[in-house]
Amino acid sequence: MGWLDAFIFDRSISPMLRPALLLFALGSTLFAASKPNVLLICVDDLKPLIGSYGDPLAKTPNIDRLAKRGVQFDAAYCNQAVCSPSRNSLMTGLRPQTIGIYDLPTNFRKAVPDAITVAQYFRANGYRTEAMGKIMHKGHGNVEDAASWTVPHWLPKASTYALPGSTEVKRSGKNGDRGTATENADVADDFYGDGQLAIHAVERLENAAQKPGEPFFIAVGFIRPHLPFIAPQKYWDLYPSADIPMPKVTTIPEGAPEYAGQFGGELRQYSDIPEKGDLDDDLTRRLIHGYYAATSYMDAQLGLVLDALDKSGLADNTIIVLWGDHGWHLGDHRFWCKHTNYEQAARIPLIVAAPGKAVGKTSALVETVDLYPTLAELAGLPAPQGLDGVSFAKVVADPAAKTRDSITHVYPRNGLLGRAIRTARYRMVEWKKPGDSAETAEFELYDYETDPLETKNLAKDKPEVLAELRGILARQPEAKPQVSSKPATAKAAPKKPKVDRNVAFDKRDTNKDGQLSKEEFLINQPDPEEAPKRFPTFDKDGNGTLSREEYVKSGK
Repeated sequence: MGWLDAFIFDRSISPMLRPALLLFALGSTLFAASKPNVLLICVDDLKPLIGSYGDPLAKTPNIDRLAKRGVQFDAAYCNQAVCSPSRNSLMTGLRPQTIGIYDLPTNFRKAVPDAITVAQYFRANGYRTEAMGKIMHKGHGNVEDAASWTVPHWLPKASTYALPGSTEVKRSGKNGDRGTATENADVADDFYGDGQLAIHAVERLENAAQKPGEPFFIAVGFIRPHLPFIAPQKYWDLYPSADIPMPKVTTIPEGAPEYAGQFGGELRQYSDIPEKGDLDDDLTRRLIHGYYAATSYMDAQLGLVLDALDKSGLADNTIIVLWGDHGWHLGDHRFWCKHTNYEQAARIPLIVAAPGKAVGKTSALVETVDLYPTLAELAGLPAPQGLDGVSFAKVVADPAAKTRDSITHVYPRNGLLGRAIRTARYRMVEWKKPGDSAETAEFELYDYETDPLETKNLAKDKPEVLAELRGILARQPEAKPQVSSKPATAKAAPKKPKVDRNVAFDKRDTNKDGQLSKEEFLINQPDPEEAPKRFPTFDKDGNGTLSREEYVKSGK
């Protein structure tokens, strides 16, 4: 029996109150139903290697169709190109340099225990919040955030590999044993985790359709195209090997600090990757092929979720967000993986489709922290306070609008923090220790109008541009150092202040005869019950008084 049936047949309600209560109940239900739902799709390691972003080879029909029903952000950037800090920024609306966490193991509540995540915020405003797959970074000692979700977070239970040969040889590392970096297996989509995740997300949407009066905030986190590059064979078959594009620039930027790049340490944890040195062309081609295949596999799972949303009848009242946590280097500059401040690592795909809003593409600069306040505004919720993010809801309504003149992101290296300012044309990176003077910094500067592939550091060639971007950075608070992930240890007891025994003797010698009687010795003793027992041991000659020498030496 529904609430309306119960209301009609409840004879305990006074006939005089019945009309007013009915209007109130109907109004409350209509208000709940008018709240837009949120479907947040998070994708791990997805760069804009996507058809709608202009990649001619990518087979991503479902991301492409989502782009046609919303606004595609062509100048969106993460706040740090690594999983956990990027996801902290998404969920808290705070940048890594505000939180003070740049690593994988440290949970964000270690630094900001009272932070209210975007999911918590929606939950507090009457939403049912659900999460499945990779939303927060779980692993390396880090955990999901239970306070964010109405129901417990869900993860698929699937094997990483399908083929025995993929794990025939393993490489041991600090994060466990790894098999091969790629796998091409003739298996069903739901053999792997993302296929299982999509099926579960479909079930959640079907359940949500049975509760039209309860708005939802559902987050779905796909793991591919994160390493290892694994996908069923049919997705590999979408890409002839001869068509795979190879890196255009294979040297580090001229004049860049050596520490600014990286050597692909994450990739080299896999058993079939050389631990040192450059990768040959065949391996490079296979890895890029695998990335495309894994992206298309994930795209197909997204399609199942979008189909289920449309079938549920909830799509017209649901805000859909597709967000990649950071980009990825595919051999450019000899770099692999993320972990830099360069364009290939920092730029992300972002699509926002909201009921009644615009459709199109925008060049507006946005960063991950901006999603939190944007979703709140699009949902008609009060503006959350204390965030680093700025709402870009007006861009969702009008893609020609702007909200920022620049964005910022960071990456740590060699004890330094690289803080970047990215404008429509330039990127500057300041490298220094948090808290040190800006005069100690080393800089990078790239002009994407004349040098889109970042071949030369122009910091010394364009001092006026460097000064302008340094001025923008100077308006930001100083970055916090990394918060310790180690548990707090008990503090050592404070040391007792050192006592000058000669001064103490003079204070006790009240009659100034150069001797301390037992009564003088006991003045202001911190342990009056034990102090009398010490007097005989101090009185070496047994004459009943203490000379200066006896008092000073015995006290030591």
